[in-house]
Formats: sequence, C-alpha cells, structure tokens
Amino acid sequence: MKTICICGGGALGLVIASVLSETLQLTVHMLSAHPQKWSHTIETVDNEGKIYQGTLDIISSNPEDVIPQSDIILLCLPGFLIEKTLQQIKPYVTNQAIGGVVSSTGFFFRAHEIFDKNTSLFGFQRVPYIARVEEYGHRAALLGYKKQLYMACENLDPVFVEQWSEWLDTPISLLQSYLEASLSNSNPLLHPARLYGLWHNWNGQTYPEQELFYANWDKYSSEIYIAMDNEFQQLCKRLNVSIQSVLDYYESADAESLTRKLNSIEAFKTILAPMTRTEEGWLPDFKSRYFTEDFPFGLQLIKDLAVKYQVGTPTIDIVLAWGKKYI
Repeated sequence: MKTICICGGGALGLVIASVLSETLQLTVHMLSAHPQKWSHTIETVDNEGKIYQGTLDIISSNPEDVIPQSDIILLCLPGFLIEKTLQQIKPYVTNQAIGGVVSSTGFFFRAHEIFDKNTSLFGFQRVPYIARVEEYGHRAALLGYKKQLYMACENLDPVFVEQWSEWLDTPISLLQSYLEASLSNSNPLLHPARLYGLWHNWNGQTYPEQELFYANWDKYSSEIYIAMDNEFQQLCKRLNVSIQSVLDYYESADAESLTRKLNSIEAFKTILAPMTRTEEGWLPDFKSRYFTEDFPFGLQLIKDLAVKYQVGTPTIDIVLAWGKKYI
C-alpha cells in the first residue's frame, strides 16, 4: 500500500485526502501549519450528495514526521508557499515523487531550483476538482469533477500517470513538457480577467450585495479574457507549447457565447466574487487568493516569460498593473 503526504490543508488538500483515503484505502499523511485544527477523520460531500469519509494517519507541522515514510508528496498550496515548503521538505526527500496539484503558480520552476535534475516531479495542469472548505480540517464540499485531466512528469514512468487516473477515476493525459502544465490560461488569466471586468473602475464605493463570480459573468470580462488568451497563445507559439485556447476549451465562438457558457456551468453558479462585508456594504477583498495568488504567482509568471521571449502583451500588462496596484 502506498503512502501519500498532502502538503497544505485547503479545500483541495482535504478533498483529495478524503477521496484517496476512502476509495483506495491509501495511507494519507497531512503536513499542515495548523495540525491542531485537524481531525483524523475528514469528510467531503460532492454535488450529488455522495460522501467520502477519509482517514488521516499522521497530521503534523514537522516534515520529519510525514515525509520520510511517504512514497508520494503532493503540494496543495498557494503560490507564495510553494518555495518555502519545498525548502522545508528537502532534507527529508530521498526518492519520493513530488508534485503540485496545480502547476500554473510556479511549481516546476521552484522545484527545478531546489532539487537536483534526477528528482521525480509531477504536476497537474488544472486542479482535479472544484472544491470549497466548509469547516477547516474537517469538512469540504466537492462542487464539480473534471472530465479530463493533464499531467506533466519528469523522471517518472508513464505508469505513474495511469495510477493517478485510476485513483481519481478520471482520464489523465501525459503532457510533453512541464511548460504545458506550468503555462495555463485557466485561473492565472480567468480570475484576473473577471476581477478587472468587475472593478477596473472601482473608486472606493461599496456594493449592496456580494457579486456572483460566474453566474453574472459579463461580456466585457469575456472580451478581456479572450484578449489576454490571444497574447498567451502567442507566447505558447514562441515556446513551441500547445495549450487549448479559452474559446476551444469552453466550446465557444466569441465573447457572447463564452459569457453564456460561463454563466451556465452548474458547478460555478454559487461561487461568489471575493468581497468583504462592512457596515456600509460590500467591498472587493484584495487579500483573497484571487488577488494574492493569481496576479503575482500566475499572471506574473506569464508576463516574465513574455518579456524573456519578447512577446507583446498589452492587455495582460494593463490587467497585471491594475491588480498589483491593490496587492
């Protein structure tokens, strides 16, 4: 029986731990900065009411307690914690496979800097699930499954991908390069485009209610998203990397059809825009991960590569400058 260590206790970490522990009876360890807030029995409920009851074998904030006896290490962390966590676990890594639940915030770039070239690495292009925490360290909601996943691997047998496909009960295709997983037009473009669409003219005013992020997605946000993706595709072309365009991925032809598509995705309908409530009303939450993750660790990565390879990104520049102004 394999042992997997989940690093990071957010929604994805809890959901993946629940699924792997119950359905496959893998031994699951949890490396968390807040082990005292965790229960050894965790629960995930999906969008159709299916319950995954998971069990965590060891919960610790000390890598020495959970890394040496693990076969696989999976980082389910925001971008700003990836480098720090890789440095923390490095003294205890021998021949384990180390992966990132999403690669678009720099996982492979940081891992290449910290570990030697023979280290076994893997990373998902997009997250396996749409998930939300209901009670930290105890329960999560699985709002949606993915029909297809993509993974990049280094120094691993292709059987490793087949294994993950079986574990997650989802087809997973092996990518040709870590760049295909690291460069994403999902969250690093999607979230900033919508945030810019919502609040690019914000001047400090409050709002009477919290905005729906996708259900009220508008045409202007789609236009920004498509323009950013067009620039992103030029970078991919320069790097000889093939990543499906936003319009193709969402089976859309233009901004209007993309808007209708994003409005209609059932798993997205209840997702709210990042906002905080005050006595006067609702305000944009510039401390949310939509800002602190997707601008400096997602969109900035794309911009840095565009500069390096001399690819023009006028729309990305505008949106990135706007977001960085608030973070």
